[in-house]
Amino acid sequence: MKKRVLIITYYWPPSGGSGVQRWLKFAKYLPEAGWEPVIFTPENPDFDLKDESLQKEISNELEVMKFPIWEPYQLLDRIRGKKESHPGRVLEQKEQNFVEKAAIWLRANMMIPDPRVFWVKPSVKFLTELIEKGQFQAIITTGPPHSMHLIGRDLKRKTGVFWLADFRDPWSQWEFLDKLPMQNRVRNKHKKLEQEVLQEADVVATISPTFQEDLEKLANRKIALLTNGFDSSDIPKGFSVGEKKADSLHLLYSGIIDSIRNPMPLLKAMREEFSHENADVKFTFVGRVSDQVREEIIADSWLSAHVYFAGYVSHHEVFEYYAKADALALILTNTKNAKGNIPGKLFEYMATSLPILALGDPEGDSAKILDKTGVGEILNHSDRVAIQISLRKLFERSGESEPATGIEQYSRINLSFQLAKLLDADSLS
Repeated sequence: MKKRVLIITYYWPPSGGSGVQRWLKFAKYLPEAGWEPVIFTPENPDFDLKDESLQKEISNELEVMKFPIWEPYQLLDRIRGKKESHPGRVLEQKEQNFVEKAAIWLRANMMIPDPRVFWVKPSVKFLTELIEKGQFQAIITTGPPHSMHLIGRDLKRKTGVFWLADFRDPWSQWEFLDKLPMQNRVRNKHKKLEQEVLQEADVVATISPTFQEDLEKLANRKIALLTNGFDSSDIPKGFSVGEKKADSLHLLYSGIIDSIRNPMPLLKAMREEFSHENADVKFTFVGRVSDQVREEIIADSWLSAHVYFAGYVSHHEVFEYYAKADALALILTNTKNAKGNIPGKLFEYMATSLPILALGDPEGDSAKILDKTGVGEILNHSDRVAIQISLRKLFERSGESEPATGIEQYSRINLSFQLAKLLDADSLS
């Protein structure tokens, strides 16, 4: 008989993005590793991105419990008379009115650790009885939103259930918090709550070696490394990338472009390198691009003629775009958390066998993975000459792409067996 683990996550299909992919895949493969997952997620969440196609990946045998949540964004929408009032998107606006500034201040100082905190108490009340009846041998909480960890903390205190806390991003050291007008007392409250989670969870896991090291310093304890990965079953049957012709280049970026992911150094380097010749080059964005970046591209006559916006497409459809690309662009953050930034998209990129040109920290965790697997390089955002040289090499390259080496360690099924070991407490004993 399989042991049952309750996975408490805010992000679940139809939510899109890497946050949902991580636990959707673990839920898919954990049964093969001896654990039966059960999902606990909001019934009426306010998602930023949606991908309805991900619903098809949920097994009919997977139990998903949905529980009502109240979020303050809905009230703010009514006050503003607009949709999409998430502070993260409002922060990207060049100008903010009084109501928007007030909303950001309230988000920073009154909703600790985040606006989903109102889900904590009712969820704990609902789940306590189920756990006390022995329905679950372990629970997992994944954040952000880090209020999910407060559910785990309270359930641990009430029932003693085995608890794994998964940090997809830092908490008190998260760069997003630095963008908020946060009072010192609130910052200290975040640190206090974070310490409670770090000390009381049976296992703490995170996605990158840098985040692992940072959390170990904060917690003074062992933190497990559990990276993101790729699922070979996501790759459509018959998928292949064509042979690249010399003297042409089609770069593709898949994912979100927001206030902390700036593609302009790469695009400007492309313009400087190729605008003086009638070169066959183009750049395609697949996903949501911030208004600020869009406007800057459209205002530039050369870029507007060579850059294309495909918009947000389903996870399955993105492979159709990969098949038409010559190389993949990866735009990492250029902020204090940049060294530990390993986006889930990196592993999917590697599985395509296309070469990767990334902007980010050349000494960071993603750079080490790319160097080890031999599929690309990461250049500093400010190293214009090196970016142009790399673009020229990609432009002149011809023939088939070399597959990545040693990427099986990042397969979702292998990672699920690693997770099972953590739940069994074998690897940290």
